[in-house]
Amino acid sequence: MNYICAEEYTLTCDDPPGGPVTAAFSQPGLTASASRGSLEPPAHRRPRRLGDTVVTYLVDRIVSGAYPVDSVLPTEPELCQEFGVSRTVVRESIKLLEAKGLVKATPGRGTRVLEPIGWNLLDPLVLEAQIRHDSDLSILDDLVNVRVALECDMAAQCARVITPAQAEALKRQANVLAESLHDPERYGREDVAFHEMIMLASGNRLGHAIIHGIHAKARLSSQYNGDPNREELLQSLAEHRQIESMILQGDSQGAAAAMRVHIVGSWARRRPRVHGAMGQEAGS
Repeated sequence: MNYICAEEYTLTCDDPPGGPVTAAFSQPGLTASASRGSLEPPAHRRPRRLGDTVVTYLVDRIVSGAYPVDSVLPTEPELCQEFGVSRTVVRESIKLLEAKGLVKATPGRGTRVLEPIGWNLLDPLVLEAQIRHDSDLSILDDLVNVRVALECDMAAQCARVITPAQAEALKRQANVLAESLHDPERYGREDVAFHEMIMLASGNRLGHAIIHGIHAKARLSSQYNGDPNREELLQSLAEHRQIESMILQGDSQGAAAAMRVHIVGSWARRRPRVHGAMGQEAGS
C-alpha cells in the first residue's frame, strides 16, 4: 500500500499577545481520528515533500510502540514499496529519524529503534506523537512540571523588571480574561496571551521559546485542555488576578508562588476528569 498525500492540516493554537492565529502544519498525510491514537492512512495523492510523509508516519509508529525499542525497521525496499518513494527519500528520512534520537542505522544490520530516554522531546513531531500516545498522561505531567519550573522563574523576573507600559498591558489583559468568562474557548486563548505577556516581559527568550513550543503542542490535545466549567474559570481568574497583583507590586517571590499555585492547581482540576474520559473511551 502506498501512503501518498499532499494535504496540509490546519490546527488552532495560540501565539503571543495579539490574539489567536491559525497555524498550518505542513505535515503531509497526518490524520488522527481523535486527540489520541495512531495516524490513519493518508489519501493517495502526491505530496510536496515525500520525505515528510515517511518521517511523520515512522515517528508515530516508533512512539506508539508499533516498532518497539530495539526492533529493526522495515528494509529500504519495504519502505519504498509501502510509501511509494525512492530509496533516496527513505535514506533521507532515516537520517532525520537519527537526528531526532529515535533510531540508529548500522550498515549491514539495519535501522534499530533506540531507548526513549534519548528521544528529542523538543522536536515538534516527536512531542506531538508523544502527546498523542500519552495514555497515562506522563508526558503531560512532565510538561506541566517544566512549565512550573520555567514560568515561576519568569514571573519572578517579570515582577523585578516589568516596565510601566507592560504593566498597563498586563492589567488590560487581566480585564479581558474577566470579560471572557462566558466563553471558555476565548478564555483559553486570552489565558495563553496573559502568560505570554509575562514571559516576554521577563526578558527570558529561551524560556519563552521552550514554553511557547511545548504548550502550543499540548493545547492541541483534548486530554490537556479538559472542559472547564464556570466555577473552574472563576477560580482560574482569581489565580490570574493574584499573579497580576504580585507582579505589579514588584513582589518576585509572591509572583513565583502565585504562578506555581495556578499552573499546578489548574492541571489538578483538569486531570481527574481526563482520566475518567479516557477510561470511558477504553471501554467503548
